[in-house]
Amino acid sequence: METRKSSRLIIVDAEGRLLLFLYQDEHQAPFWATVGGELKPGESYVEAAKRELYEETGLTQDVGEMIRERDDVYAVARSVPARWLEQYFLVKWPANREVFAAKWTDEEKSTIQTWKWWSLDELLAKEASLFKPDWIPDLLRSVLHRKCLLNVSQ
Repeated sequence: METRKSSRLIIVDAEGRLLLFLYQDEHQAPFWATVGGELKPGESYVEAAKRELYEETGLTQDVGEMIRERDDVYAVARSVPARWLEQYFLVKWPANREVFAAKWTDEEKSTIQTWKWWSLDELLAKEASLFKPDWIPDLLRSVLHRKCLLNVSQ
């Protein structure tokens, strides 16, 4: 089985909301997932994260720390199942910035239906199966809890 690598972005705004894209492809029912994508040859996870951040949202800035890793087998649009090694990076979204599709591929244009900023309460009110991976709500809770601890200690 082929092994593929991907950088994913946990993009959180000042209100603590998480940016997710709604994907629909031939492999499964529509689902919400983070911004991100596959590494290009010779590219590091951090380099791919910065590139994907710009291409998919229009934002140019450094990405934050890597906060989670994932090793799973699945298929994405127009592909066969593969082993995916993913790293999730935290990104703080600047105030007064709009999301725009700066440089989407044809595949992204056909599979990404829309995007939405989700509060933790909104995520928790939905079935976990709507999110890929299904632990996205728990990861946002962890990020927000850690952010509160950091704010209190400063």
